[in-house]
Amino acid sequence: MHVQIRFLYTLLLVYSLLTTSFCNAQSPQRFQFKRGLMGTQFTVTLYTSDSLSAQRAYGQVSARMDTLNQIMSDYLDGSEINRLSQSSGTGKWVPVSVPLFDVLRKAYAIAHLSGGRFDPTIGPLSQLWRRAVRQRTFPSARERRRARRAVGYRFMEFDSTTRSIRLLHPNMRLDVGGIGQGYAVDEAAIVLHKLGIHSFLLDIGGDVLASSPPPDRPEGWRIDVGSGTNSRSDPADTLVVLLKNAAITTSGDTYRHLDIGSRRYSHIMNPRSGLGLRYFVRTTVLAPEGYQADAFTKVFSVARSWPFRWRKSEQLVKQFPGMRVWILENKNGRLRKWNSD
Repeated sequence: MHVQIRFLYTLLLVYSLLTTSFCNAQSPQRFQFKRGLMGTQFTVTLYTSDSLSAQRAYGQVSARMDTLNQIMSDYLDGSEINRLSQSSGTGKWVPVSVPLFDVLRKAYAIAHLSGGRFDPTIGPLSQLWRRAVRQRTFPSARERRRARRAVGYRFMEFDSTTRSIRLLHPNMRLDVGGIGQGYAVDEAAIVLHKLGIHSFLLDIGGDVLASSPPPDRPEGWRIDVGSGTNSRSDPADTLVVLLKNAAITTSGDTYRHLDIGSRRYSHIMNPRSGLGLRYFVRTTVLAPEGYQADAFTKVFSVARSWPFRWRKSEQLVKQFPGMRVWILENKNGRLRKWNSD
């Protein structure tokens, strides 16, 4: 009898140890990976059961991001988007990949909704501005006028049946830098979801996409948006957002700008003038998807440089359920804050 009791006790002890070991093995663990990509840093933070699963997931995400970079980067001579740009003005319909067709359709839709305050055909002006920053020389009015003639989202046509695009005006150059990183993290999230990973944070150069919250922080991922202090703005309180199942992006000229003489020009360009903004603005957009957050930071950053009132900005926000916008602006020495709440 005592032998049987000891045997049963031993079985229960072994069962308890095995159960505890199994549960511990299945408890999600935090893993983080970093690499350079698209001219900035790409960070993947995810929760999964073991390091092998984490490495496998990161490998697939990284491969997807490399593919998208080869498709969308206008910095790479042989990229698909640059090959499409070379067809401008020929009258030819060019079949393109699913990602390029998708991101350009999304970019076109936002350009249309914003009245051109965001424009994926801004490439000729972007090229001028990159040269200006590199050489510290200001593009002439003649150069800007010539470049602006080739800018206009309405010069793009789409054929969904053949998945083809036609660029109507000569010398067009596409630039999806204002939406591409947000689109890329959306695509990376699809990869992770297919692998059964649902708690992760993706960050590429400040374009952040969060899925379900971490196990130890059910309220959401903590995102700190810096104050954006510079020589022309007073310190602003850091914006803290608890993010889950949404994306957030911030644009500002704190670190990227061109100073010529006594004038500062932001890297954020006004498509109408062809110049970087001449006042400080920091715009943060929270949206359901990464591409929306990315593109709309540019839309709302240039809102005040156009004949466009805050009221119209409010109307635009209302078209996208779940979108929130925070703007800090210093124009002519006047500091203003606006948010959509």
